[in-house]
Amino acid sequence: MQFQVILPILGILLILFSTSSLPPILVALIYQEQEISIFIYTFLLTLLLGVLLWFPFRHIKDELRTREGFLVTALFWIVLGSFGSLPFLLMESPSLSITDAMFESMSGLTTTGATILTGIEHLPRSILFYRQQLQWLGGMGIIVLAVAILPMLGIGGMQLYRTETPGPVKDSKLTPRITETAKALWFLYVFLTAACAVAYWLAGMNLFDAISHSFTTIAIGGFSTYDSSMGHFNSPLIISVAIFFMLVAGVNFALHFTAWRNKSLTQYIQDPEVKWFLAILAVVAVITVTTLYLSETYSLGKSFRYGLFEVVSVATTTGYTSSSSFSAWPMFLPFMLFFTSFMGGCAGSTAGGMKVIRVVLIAKQGMRELRRLVHPNAVFTIKIGGRPVSPKVGEAVWGFFATYILMFVLLFLALLATGLDFTTAFSTIASCLNNLGPALGEAAFSYQSLPDAAKWILAFAMLLGRLEIFTLLVLFTPTFWRY
Repeated sequence: MQFQVILPILGILLILFSTSSLPPILVALIYQEQEISIFIYTFLLTLLLGVLLWFPFRHIKDELRTREGFLVTALFWIVLGSFGSLPFLLMESPSLSITDAMFESMSGLTTTGATILTGIEHLPRSILFYRQQLQWLGGMGIIVLAVAILPMLGIGGMQLYRTETPGPVKDSKLTPRITETAKALWFLYVFLTAACAVAYWLAGMNLFDAISHSFTTIAIGGFSTYDSSMGHFNSPLIISVAIFFMLVAGVNFALHFTAWRNKSLTQYIQDPEVKWFLAILAVVAVITVTTLYLSETYSLGKSFRYGLFEVVSVATTTGYTSSSSFSAWPMFLPFMLFFTSFMGGCAGSTAGGMKVIRVVLIAKQGMRELRRLVHPNAVFTIKIGGRPVSPKVGEAVWGFFATYILMFVLLFLALLATGLDFTTAFSTIASCLNNLGPALGEAAFSYQSLPDAAKWILAFAMLLGRLEIFTLLVLFTPTFWRY
């Protein structure tokens, strides 16, 4: 393992991450908050350690290999999650333990959206802005930003980018060079964020809330500046804006880039994953709206508004809530919504979950096995969008699915061992593994009351989900560490 290559990369990433303290410093200045000192300390400490890691190895130009790419990716989230917790740890009110500060930071950086905080609207604006910004930075992955810079330092970044990009097909490039790919993704990411902020502002949010919620909408994070989330605004127009941009962020960013480059919307119409994504959402939305109306939970208009909003929010793993927590909805609805979060959004989006393309491939392979029972000697080819899927991809998807379910069961049992009841354990592990946020039972409104052991297990689950299981689990295999 070439640690002389890994350490300077971590140093550079910490140097870059230190700049995330500068916008909250500006916000603290604008609102004249004493929390400015917290972010100054965080900036200096993170910058200093980053320089100390980078400076001794700055002349090393070795190529980053696949193994180091996996390790750097995992260390990146762990180290940045740790340093990201500093502002939460240093703030005086509320006073957070190391466990709570790490949980909040990891939830933000992995775009999960689970929180241990209550009375959020009473927090200083600089802290609120920092929470929202954490999710925005984690949404696309700060690694993708770093990949645009690392090649200039003589370090190859293709392996690093491959381990970070979500989805089963990770080698397709938007542009011929990885540097240009990273830049293209980030320009698109910034543009969509700006468009979302303007839309929220025009819909009635103040400028601070518009910018803050645009960060967590495009990142599909779900953090809000209010305890009641989107329900605080009580605005059908704001809800509509949120639905639109959550759907946009749930679609493959490579598809957005292609559509923008070709100045055509036909890519969306032709893409099979988008078709499945919208079709599944439509079916779940119809069931949800109908059930809410027939159970007399809301009027027809409110059933449509809140039902559609929660379906999109949970299915894309954003985690916003509207009028009230969906955990109080009747019958099977809360659990049905939770199961849609296992699907998540499209591959290459900022969404969590297993991704639509994997779910479709698993369903198609299941149908193929049924056909084989009837026609044992026939050869059936699985196709997506008219194109055959290689057996290698099919095997990889099944391996991912089996490991995903296995980790869910093991972590679920671990949570039960901490003393949580069945509903709380099931919903929190599903929420954190799928990077969703909201949960049922004891964690319906906040994760604060959970035991510290449960919070560490859930933080690990967030990391597993964000890195799509294998990127993290491979570090625990003896083969990985053998030369």
